[in-house]
Amino acid sequence: MLENFAQLINGFSVVLDPQNLGACCLGAVLGLIVGAMPGLGSLAGVALLLPLTYKFNPTTAIIMLGALYYSNMYGGSFSAILLNIPGDSPAITTALDGYPMAKKGRPGQALMAANTASFLGGTIGILILTMTASGLAELGLHFGYAEMTLVLLIAMTSISWLIGDNPTKGIVITMLGILVASIGMDTLSGVPRYNFDNIYLMGGITFTPFVIGCVGFAQVIKLVNERKVDEEKRADGKQEKVKLSIRGSMLTAHDFKRILPPILRSGILGTFVGVLPGSGATTGSMVGYAMQKKFKSEEPMGTGAIEGIAASEAGNNAAAAGAFAPLLALGIPGSGTGAVLLGGLMMWGLNPGPLLFDTNPEFCWSLISSMYIANIFTLAVAVLVIPFLIKILSVPVKYMIPIITCVCIVGAYSTSLSMYGVIVMFVSGIVGYILDKNGFPTAPMLLAFVLAPMLEENMRKAFIASQGSLVVFTDSALKLVLLAIFLVLVLTPIVKAVLRKVKGTKANA
Repeated sequence: MLENFAQLINGFSVVLDPQNLGACCLGAVLGLIVGAMPGLGSLAGVALLLPLTYKFNPTTAIIMLGALYYSNMYGGSFSAILLNIPGDSPAITTALDGYPMAKKGRPGQALMAANTASFLGGTIGILILTMTASGLAELGLHFGYAEMTLVLLIAMTSISWLIGDNPTKGIVITMLGILVASIGMDTLSGVPRYNFDNIYLMGGITFTPFVIGCVGFAQVIKLVNERKVDEEKRADGKQEKVKLSIRGSMLTAHDFKRILPPILRSGILGTFVGVLPGSGATTGSMVGYAMQKKFKSEEPMGTGAIEGIAASEAGNNAAAAGAFAPLLALGIPGSGTGAVLLGGLMMWGLNPGPLLFDTNPEFCWSLISSMYIANIFTLAVAVLVIPFLIKILSVPVKYMIPIITCVCIVGAYSTSLSMYGVIVMFVSGIVGYILDKNGFPTAPMLLAFVLAPMLEENMRKAFIASQGSLVVFTDSALKLVLLAIFLVLVLTPIVKAVLRKVKGTKANA
């Protein structure tokens, strides 16, 4: 461990070179911008900037792209909190409490909580990465198709924690998310499913237009219906005024006390989630948020609880840091963004794997060191722009409606470069509004939409490898532990319901 910190100090000497420091800061700023723009996200940002780094030396290039990927987790919360439009998929769970908190007149505190949680959660992830980079990678190696299937089953089961007071509606909406995720070409057999002979549906429902529609455009439709009420409030002077200063956005000691426990839990858990192949920051934020649902919050989760924002943001930033362990030490990308970064490493003549830390220690440790600097720089910029960001909430609804609509259309079009994405956004927006109006929570549907394809792919590959035998899920201690956790999560609600019924029967007797 001491050797790791010695190498880290050497890495700082490389990063503090003016050229590398400038690349780190530029990547951090671009990551904030890309993250805040719905439809782009870290994958598109890294892919777009990769050609610009061809003439850089490998260390400078990876520092810039790594900073962009990392700071993107910060930016995604901006539009999620202020407009209820997640900038990227990891910010879906941030919007669940961030937007309600902003509507309660505390947008500055919501943004500050997100930034603080991002910084602290990321710091936890980077520290764990520093101490156990190679060890984390070896841990990730133990997770094959069967193990990932069990992990994703646990994650899918945890969606039930987001359902609320009506399990029937929650289960129906989760099943709807799985059904929508099944549309398109089968990834293993190449057979089209549920495409109704439509050539566009053969490619499936693109995630970004789908989530922008369900959350963002559904919000536009809701604003149209509420516009008259909003204008009456402004005419009567009853519209809540938001504080536009950094000082007015600062967290109180009580707020910090509320967010610290979820930050610590999600930071540690998110790091290990990020290490697992194919999980990524989205799973990190979702698992962190789901865990917080099991702990006490001062306000109900989903109604503007600051603990929910902290859990989500700490989880996705820690997972983003943890994802670099398997990428560098094993050459295994944990997400689409990791795959682009892996391609960049190979393009620069580097071969990620167990020997990379020995053959190119300067490269590896300068990247890890740059994450500390990017974390601090991104926090500073994110805090400074809060007064400008929350002015968005002072814009009258009659102007917000066309602005948000334009953002939704541009975001949906940018992912598909065709009107297909825009059509998906409009249709999913109408469906999302109808569901919300009838009391169906959309968050379980979106999370099921993200997790279902990964679950299906890993489960089918596990069965192929075992020739259809169920023993593949029980032939190691790790699998048995994961299976036990899954069974506990499934059976706990049933046992509680039975116990309540027994108590009710005794009370009536």
